[in-house]
Amino acid sequence: MHYFDKIEFCKEAEDFMDNLDAKTREKVYFNLRKAKYIRDKALFKPLEGEIWEFRTIYSRKKVRLLAFWDKRNKKNTLVIATHGIIKKQSKVPQKEIDRAKQIRTEYFKSKK
Repeated sequence: MHYFDKIEFCKEAEDFMDNLDAKTREKVYFNLRKAKYIRDKALFKPLEGEIWEFRTIYSRKKVRLLAFWDKRNKKNTLVIATHGIIKKQSKVPQKEIDRAKQIRTEYFKSKK
C-alpha cells in the first residue's frame, strides 16, 4: 500500500534540490521514496491547512520541502513539492507556509 503515487516538484523545489550537496540531496530523495509507503510524521506531516512538509535531517541540517496534495485524479494521488528550506528554528516560519499556500493557489488556477 502507498499513501500517494507520485511527487512532482515546482520550479522552486527543483532549484532548492539542485543546490543541496549530493549526499544531502540523496538522503532527501531516499526519504521521499520512503514516505510514499510509510506513514511516519518524522518523514511527512501536516503543517497548516493544506500544507504539509517532507522532513529530512542529515548531517545536522534540517531540510524541509513544503508540499500539498492534488487529489483531483481519483486513480493517482499526486503530491506537489512547492519549495524547500533549511530550517534554523524549531517551527517552520509562517512566511514559508504562506509562500507554499500561494504556490498551491497558483497551481490550481493554472490547472483549470
